[in-house]
Parts: sequence; structure tokens; C-alpha cells
Amino acid sequence: MTTGARVVTSAHPETIHDSYGFPRPLYAVEYPAPGAPQEANRLAENPEIVPDENWGLDHGAWSVLRHLYPQADVPTFQLSLDERRSFPQHLELGREMRALRERGVLILGSGNIVHNLRQVDWNHPRRACDWALEFDARVKLAVDARDANALAAPQQWGAHLLARAHPTAEHYLPLLYCAGAADERDAVSHPYEGFEFGSISMRAVLFGEAAKSGS
Repeated sequence: MTTGARVVTSAHPETIHDSYGFPRPLYAVEYPAPGAPQEANRLAENPEIVPDENWGLDHGAWSVLRHLYPQADVPTFQLSLDERRSFPQHLELGREMRALRERGVLILGSGNIVHNLRQVDWNHPRRACDWALEFDARVKLAVDARDANALAAPQQWGAHLLARAHPTAEHYLPLLYCAGAADERDAVSHPYEGFEFGSISMRAVLFGEAAKSGS
């Protein structure tokens, strides 16, 4: 989260360890993927997005990419989340990023559909709280209906429900970018559904032809 959107334009983005309290080996992980400065700078042609050569790939990016592309051989750049934007404004920026897909760029949104570490239940690793199930189900319905505007107005499902599912919004907002970049022709699938420790939904959403083929 930054004040104003920032895009990583470095040709060699460093691995940023910006999470705390985890086992020490996690902080030794490196993900030396090459940058994609040409594409990043094209995105920065939007006057509301600032190019940044000094930031790298934080744990929201490399923790997922190292499993998808373990050789770290796919050019990668990261866009921050502008804390000043409303939910609909995040969605609108996602729609503007649709041109990236048309040029063959994969848009990966990393987060959790439900993410509340304050209510983690360590004694029940596969349990889901009722409120977490409800929020996850409402998101799934909106995704399957391709109702991006509903996804950009989660408060309609109840301000209290939203606050429990997301005490802070950074794990939810990436979904709006993916939904915004999708179009009505995209198939939608859920490669993984499940909960961890009561208050974390691990649902994965896939938009596009790969979803139609099941790959």
C-alpha cells in the first residue's frame, strides 16, 4: 500500500521481505526474476501511476511466483495499491490494465478472499467461521456472475461483515484489478477452494481461456 500508485520499473527488482514474525528461513528466500521495464514504463504513462526503480518484488508477489515459475525466468513487475483510491477506483484502474492482457501480459492478483489474522483459530486448521463462509460465498457469486461492480461494493453485504473479512483491504483489492481486466468473454473457474484456521479463505479465481480448458 502506497500513497499514490507506483510501478516497479527496475530491470533487476530485488526480493523484498516485508512480512514479520515468520520462521527465519523465509527471509533467506530470493526470487531473482528479471524486471520488465518496458511494460512497466508503458503502464506509467498513466499520469496517476509513478515509475519506481528502487522498489522490488515484495512477499505478495514472490511468495506466489516462486511456485508458479520456480526458475524465476519470467520478466516481472509489480504495481502497488494506492491507499487513497476507493474500491470502484481500484476496479477502474484494473479495467485500464486490460491492454496489458491484450499484449500477452499475465495479471496476477495476490491476496485472500477472506483475511483476518486477528481471528485465526490455530486449533482448527481446516475450519471456517460462519462469517468467513458468508463473505467468501458472496464473492464467489459475484465472480461467477461477472458482476465486477458488486465486487467493488463489498460494503453492500454489510459493513460489519466486510470489516471482519478484511480489517485492512490490501488482501481484497487485487481481486478488483483481475476482475477489471477481465471481459465478458472470459471463462471463470476456481482452481482451489478452501479455508485455513477459520478466518483465511484460500479461494483462487482464474479468468480467461485457461479457465475454459481447465488448465
